[in-house]
Amino acid sequence: MQAPQTAAFQPPRRILMGPGPSDVPQRILDAMARPTIGHLDPAFTTMMEETKALLRYAFQTENKLTFPVSGPGSVGMETCFVNLVEPGDTVVVCINGVFGGRMLENVKRCGGVPVVVEDAWGRAVDPGKVEAAFQAHPEAKLLAFVHAETSTGAQSDGAALAAIARRHGALTIMDCVTSLGGTPVLIDQWGIDAAYSGSQKCLSCTPGLSPVTFGEAAIAKVKARKTPVQSWFMDLNLVLGYWSGEGKRTYHHTAPINPLYGLHEALRILAEEGIENAWARHRAQHQALKAGIEVLGLDFVVPEDERLPQLNAVGLPEGVDDAAARGRLLNEFSLEIGAGLGALAGRIWRIGLMGASARADNVDLCLKALKAVIR
Repeated sequence: MQAPQTAAFQPPRRILMGPGPSDVPQRILDAMARPTIGHLDPAFTTMMEETKALLRYAFQTENKLTFPVSGPGSVGMETCFVNLVEPGDTVVVCINGVFGGRMLENVKRCGGVPVVVEDAWGRAVDPGKVEAAFQAHPEAKLLAFVHAETSTGAQSDGAALAAIARRHGALTIMDCVTSLGGTPVLIDQWGIDAAYSGSQKCLSCTPGLSPVTFGEAAIAKVKARKTPVQSWFMDLNLVLGYWSGEGKRTYHHTAPINPLYGLHEALRILAEEGIENAWARHRAQHQALKAGIEVLGLDFVVPEDERLPQLNAVGLPEGVDDAAARGRLLNEFSLEIGAGLGALAGRIWRIGLMGASARADNVDLCLKALKAVIR
């Protein structure tokens, strides 16, 4: 069999303003091109410790167990569920979009007993419904919710939801894939027990790593399990031998070395900007986009007080073909925005202002391009 004849892949230059990934700064790409070393090399383990400290800053937590899982945000999600949900555990699961539905799937696959709290797509999770669910199910051990629902751009009140769980003696699992680094995520202040995110959204790194953080109560639950964690790869008891940093590190898996260089650099950029400044930048660019969207006569799906600054869901104008319009944006302006998912497929556009993509020139281009394809 002859080898296929191919040329080196040269990706086109795109401006990424969809639901992720976001634009990756050259500084991060340069970091990823540095020489590969062993994943147990002392120099590499020093960088691992710095990455953990930088992630604690991003999550605003003192949790020692804060590290990037080798895999996308979906692996971070599974890491939280397979470690914290045992067969027979009752889990209150909030669904207000696609990713709450994925949480429900995880509960089921772990053998948990889900109690579903549903809200309309495009709305935040209703704390009153969550309170009622706990009152009806006092045996519930966990609350799972999406802080920033990527499918709709709705942002829920993490502090209020975690407080309800605490009052009922339950732990919390929070999805902050689209919020970390772009809008306040205050793990310690809110009392979140476990959370997961992704490298490719507001951190502006490449996809493939999932920052997670676990508090002391979550760790205690993992250690008190009566059944083994169903996943060998994601079992925290095993992963910690590599990421703990205490004494000699044990081999668990070959970490994605160069992508971790990139995450380390992305987190350094966040620290240099200052996380409060990053939050303010995302908010300012959202306001600029909002003003232009309203001039174009488009409507936001999410009410303003529940709206996520970095993921803007707008309704398609009447008579505009979704796929054709996004195709023109890509071909004529090299601009990528996202389509709707699930119940909102074909009905909305999702415009991302995440990480390095949250810039004034991107907002201006997006508004100019949308005007062209709409009119």
